[in-house]
Amino acid sequence: MLKMKNAATLVTLLAVLLTCSVAAAEIKLPSVIGSGMVLQQGAYCPIWGWAEPGEKIAVSYDNRSATTVTDDDGIWVVVLKDLKASADPKTMAIRSDKSEPVDLENVLVGEVWLCSGQSNMAWTVQRSNDAEAEIAAAKYPNIRMLQINRTAQADPKRDVPVWSHGWTAVTPETVPGFSAVAYFFGRKLNQELDTPIGLINSSWGGTPAERWTSRAAMDTIEGLKEAKGCDLYNGMIAPLVPFAIQGAIWYQGEANTPRAIQYRELLPTMIACWRASWGGRPFPFGIVQLAPYTYNNPGRNLPLLWESQLLTAKNTPNTGLVVTTDISTVGNIHPPNKQDVGARLGLWALATVYDKDVAYSGPIYKSMTVDGSKAVLSFDLVDGDLATSDGKAPSHFTIAGEDKKFVPATATIKGDKLIVTSDAVEKPVAVRFAWQETAEPNLTDESGLPASPFRTDEWEIVVTP
Repeated sequence: MLKMKNAATLVTLLAVLLTCSVAAAEIKLPSVIGSGMVLQQGAYCPIWGWAEPGEKIAVSYDNRSATTVTDDDGIWVVVLKDLKASADPKTMAIRSDKSEPVDLENVLVGEVWLCSGQSNMAWTVQRSNDAEAEIAAAKYPNIRMLQINRTAQADPKRDVPVWSHGWTAVTPETVPGFSAVAYFFGRKLNQELDTPIGLINSSWGGTPAERWTSRAAMDTIEGLKEAKGCDLYNGMIAPLVPFAIQGAIWYQGEANTPRAIQYRELLPTMIACWRASWGGRPFPFGIVQLAPYTYNNPGRNLPLLWESQLLTAKNTPNTGLVVTTDISTVGNIHPPNKQDVGARLGLWALATVYDKDVAYSGPIYKSMTVDGSKAVLSFDLVDGDLATSDGKAPSHFTIAGEDKKFVPATATIKGDKLIVTSDAVEKPVAVRFAWQETAEPNLTDESGLPASPFRTDEWEIVVTP
């Protein structure tokens, strides 16, 4: 009887152990994949995670299915193709021959955007203009938000922590602490496209662009090979790859104003780095040009940073520039009007990504010719004729001759061109517009969107450290 009792006990214990072992087997997913998420329509949508080596994995969603087997490291990846936009919540089923089943609920298909940068992108809805009213009106069940935790890593990581609630719909309870620019951008797209919008906010205040760029990309820039950087790319961008996105919006540059000229090489390099990470597709990339602000710090040169942002938008395919000189608060590095910033990013995306017939940019300087004592300026992206926001003459122009000494100038609108003169300059050589960190100029076109600051010369500007 004793032997039989011990045998029965052994069988019972073994059954318990086996049950525990089976229960412990599980499919693990990266934080970017979860219930409530939005998948990118019309794209190859990778779904990936970790399980035991050799485990069979099947994923199904909305009549699409894919299967695979985990590799020797337990990593698995499947791809769902050509999903159609839908606000009808569906469940994604993930099944295995060894692990417990996983069901991701309330999943939508629409447009997914990565939102990144430093503090002006991180700036929250609750700290922006009209916060109380904006929060009360934030009832958009088809706009979903994912907040990436601030995570710096020495090496690229496969996963990153997110806010504990993961993907969440926009409600008065969830939106206050989310990026204002990202939310107002997503709201504009949702209202105009009538499709679900997914917003991934991965930003960190006070951070320079090199920290958001991979080590391999940094090594291509002279002067940055030995710099401390890459840690935010490793911790907050690399773990998001290869989640399918439509594009990215970027609000950053304050931390790079002491190296404003270098930024014209650094920013395109970072953009190329991100695009390479997502398989080389030149996805849309929207850049917010910094607002006027009194830095009062030696070595900082905001006009040169503006120029670097402008040149990046001009010379890097599939990028756009949002100008904010007219919606600034000069004494505040964080202008609280984030509504217009997000809406202008939305206009850029609607026009250039979604083929909507909307004006999305103010005048962008193109070229200059000289007619006697007159400098004649031409512009790209002019909607109708040039104009001013206040009905007065265009402001913040200076002009120089061969002596390279700039003096205040008078600007006159002639249709889509601008005539710039000064009695002190008989033979103009160069014109500058809004070339001052606190400039809040009035030049627009019939769309009402502001012109970007610019200069016609390429003369060397020495910045004192």
